[in-house]
Amino acid sequence: MKNFRIPTPDIDFNPPVYFCKKTNEKLELDGNINKPFWDKAEFTEYFVDIEGDKREKPRFNTKVKMLWDDENIYFGALLEGDEIWATLEERDSVIFQDNDFEIFIDTNSDTHNYYEFEMNAKNTVWDLFLTKPYRDFGAKAINGYDIKGLKTAAYIDGELNNPNADNKYWSVEVVIPFDALKDSVKDGKKPSVSDYYRLNFSRVHWRVEKENGYKKAINENTNKPYPEDNWVWAPTGLVNIHYPELWGFLFFTEDGEEYEIPEYEKIKWELRKLYYKQHALYDTKGYFTSDIKELLGEDISDREFTIETTTHLFEIRTLSIDKTKEIAIESDGRIIIYNR
Repeated sequence: MKNFRIPTPDIDFNPPVYFCKKTNEKLELDGNINKPFWDKAEFTEYFVDIEGDKREKPRFNTKVKMLWDDENIYFGALLEGDEIWATLEERDSVIFQDNDFEIFIDTNSDTHNYYEFEMNAKNTVWDLFLTKPYRDFGAKAINGYDIKGLKTAAYIDGELNNPNADNKYWSVEVVIPFDALKDSVKDGKKPSVSDYYRLNFSRVHWRVEKENGYKKAINENTNKPYPEDNWVWAPTGLVNIHYPELWGFLFFTEDGEEYEIPEYEKIKWELRKLYYKQHALYDTKGYFTSDIKELLGEDISDREFTIETTTHLFEIRTLSIDKTKEIAIESDGRIIIYNR
């Protein structure tokens, strides 16, 4: 199979959903999620491999809880396993070179202008802002960006960097103010009940040797460390977390009431599949097409699409179910919703 600039994920649109409850409690931040503050929150499902069911289940379990109030969103993660190690201590180090926990937030589900956060068991953090996924032309990762008001803590049930200790898990607490996310939200508004964000979480875990502490296991064939494991809440079907269209949904609720994923999010996925096809066509034949039949090939769709192209750009549009909105995807992957 040809390797395209923008690979098509080997997975369908089936994102996990979390109904985040509101809290009036005050968090005493220490990294330990076994306390009354978190009793109201449900855990997510256990993380899976980033490529989905075609890979083995993770060797260690990971799951997350979330809550919110008028000012902040709260994350509590439990990372089980006896291999608890970390080395990096400088903020904005490339934290996934250690074992780590990561949060990704797209506040408006357009796949652009989203936040990435990583931390290790030493409570060293790396926060950055991405204008677009790396796959898309013109993408920038703003490494100097800081989440204003961010609060974090790590807790270890065991002993850091000691493989001989009775290690059971490490856990983290992360507090992100909504004010820190307002630049990517329409009108800068804080969320209300029934609003949603697109989210994903990742746990990077390296194979290690346990001699005088931990060190990464070396593959004798390459003389390099084995590739890291990537365990996530919402699998993307390939080893790339930066596919926001496949991230999970977090609905803000009062007390856990449930909401359906909006129908236009499923329409976005139909547009996204055409976006993959347009870029594959460009890689193969050197042009974008305005002919929907050329894009669909043997696939069938009962939806009508309008496609506009230039030499290096395209936009594909279709109507919402009630025909009150036009939903569009651009060549750089951004989703836009227009009122008719």
